[in-house]
Amino acid sequence: MTTDRTPVIAVSRRGADRIRAGHVWVYRSDVVEAEGVQPGAVVLVQEAGDTGTKRHAGKSARAIPTLSDKNVRPTRPPVTRTLGSAFYSTASEIAVRMISPKPVNDIEQLIRERIRAAIVYRERFVQDTNAYRVIFSEGDFLPGLIVDKYNDILSLQVLTQAWDPDPMRNIFLSELRVALNPRVIVERIDPRVRKLEQLPERESGIVWQGNSPKYSNHEDSFKYSNHDVIPNRFSGEEPGVPGREAGSSSFRSAPLLGMTSGERGATGASPVEGSTSAITTEFQMNSVRFLYDALGGQKTGAFLDQRENYAAAEKYARGEALDVFTYQGGFALHLARSCDKVTGVDSSRPALEAADQNAALNGREIDWIEANAFDLLRDYSDAGRKYDTIVLDPPAFAKSRQNRDTAIRGYKELNLRALKMLRPGGILVTCSCSYHVSASDLLEVLASAALDSHRNLRILENRGQAKDHPNVLGVPETAYLKCLISFVS
Repeated sequence: MTTDRTPVIAVSRRGADRIRAGHVWVYRSDVVEAEGVQPGAVVLVQEAGDTGTKRHAGKSARAIPTLSDKNVRPTRPPVTRTLGSAFYSTASEIAVRMISPKPVNDIEQLIRERIRAAIVYRERFVQDTNAYRVIFSEGDFLPGLIVDKYNDILSLQVLTQAWDPDPMRNIFLSELRVALNPRVIVERIDPRVRKLEQLPERESGIVWQGNSPKYSNHEDSFKYSNHDVIPNRFSGEEPGVPGREAGSSSFRSAPLLGMTSGERGATGASPVEGSTSAITTEFQMNSVRFLYDALGGQKTGAFLDQRENYAAAEKYARGEALDVFTYQGGFALHLARSCDKVTGVDSSRPALEAADQNAALNGREIDWIEANAFDLLRDYSDAGRKYDTIVLDPPAFAKSRQNRDTAIRGYKELNLRALKMLRPGGILVTCSCSYHVSASDLLEVLASAALDSHRNLRILENRGQAKDHPNVLGVPETAYLKCLISFVS
């Protein structure tokens, strides 16, 4: 896929300075000229000359001649200082996502090389799992593309216009298929993202399946197909974080279904009963086994970014443990290997049922409680309930900068209640996946909660996301997950 007519866009001095500082995004307010550029196009980014006025990209903006329009006389001072190549979105507020500091003449070659480099990086740094993030968007210099591997299934998300056309899909799908040899590749759709990017509606489903006559198995003739769509069983629900929203009002103080995971596991029921075998598999993290339904749960599936934090929490955990916002039991199942008793809490019954199946798969007895976390922690702390280990892993409370103050109040409430419930010598594991709540913000929240609860805290570990979610210097948005492990006295 090579072109000699690369569109040229111009960005303001502020946008250019942002790129020169190492960031890869330029917001629409800093795009000066982009008339006629197609959605998702690969563009050459240049810094606009000083014309004395500022005009944003839009219908009133004049077109910049393409690289091949040598006979066109510019109607404004010439654009100077080439900044590199980027994907351009005609819809998103993030209009420009840089892909190279140089002009890109062969986008297919670049994409294939980046995918191979991402895989080599995981081969070097990812351990003790057959489930990990293969491509982390800007973290792997492939902005707008997410790919996760769960044993023999790949789950992907397309988040920008650039990756959506069939020619681009054919490139990355064929490279992933050849490099990783999956049994099936599934695409998870977030309708909200597609609406923001002004992309046509599409359903979650299988986009490639091995040994199927409806798909070509030869690399050179690989063609993307969206004909075999399996409807998402969660369609009709708002995508994102089912079962981890703090606002749920459901509360039950008894274990899920009134029994422990060991009792339910003894029934012999299939752990994936009702699922389609083509899109289910088993994977392991740190030798803990999990079931995976490629079209169930949220985003691309499990919380792979917490994988290394699961192991760290297990190392310090002891006694009686409470895992709040357990989702499908990631922390709880790890704690069960070092604690005498574990209880997992979530507001989503489907999530707890999946967690229960995972516990049975590992032969663990864990109590599951369907409850609103804030209500449960308030009631338990008021009643004087005590634990030796508490994990707080809530959903993102601050999905925008405007929600930051409200989010901080929520984190303060959770940590204050948890600290009141910990016995002396206890372990608190507290997490935040809100990018707009910084690592220093979370430390301040914990310090304030410790002061109000009259507890002393010593930080054992200050952690982030797993290494398969790379944190790129200059792109602070790639560092979003915070995990503090503290000794409480």
